[in-house]
Amino acid sequence: MGLDRINIGLTGEVSWNVDRKWCTQRGDYHIFSTPSMVQLAEKAAIEALLPVLDEGQISVGTRVDIRHLAPTLEGMKVRAVANLIEKEDARLNFKVEIFDDLVKVGEAHHERFVLDLDRYVRRLEKKRAEVKALEQK
Repeated sequence: MGLDRINIGLTGEVSWNVDRKWCTQRGDYHIFSTPSMVQLAEKAAIEALLPVLDEGQISVGTRVDIRHLAPTLEGMKVRAVANLIEKEDARLNFKVEIFDDLVKVGEAHHERFVLDLDRYVRRLEKKRAEVKALEQK
């Protein structure tokens, strides 16, 4: 696996408009939800890795530790910036900061692993077969 192109300091950025689908309701307000913030943080880390993964490689998220610091109203824009701060073989740790139009609204540490796609698909196929076997009992 060619992990040599993945270096500390690698960054990725993603911006979203806060549509209703990304919101939870608090009183009369629709605000950007914490689960949506987790997804945005993951997307920023994925974006950082896209240009450096070899063909046949993927990354999977394994851990997210997130702090939701301030509310963001529906209709605003949110932006996540992921920065690779640690690399140990195929294990990658990102620091992610999330901002809306006005302030920093979140921060996260996000762990991803780089995997071989073919091997991962074989694991999925095996699991699917196991589920089918359970259903037939």
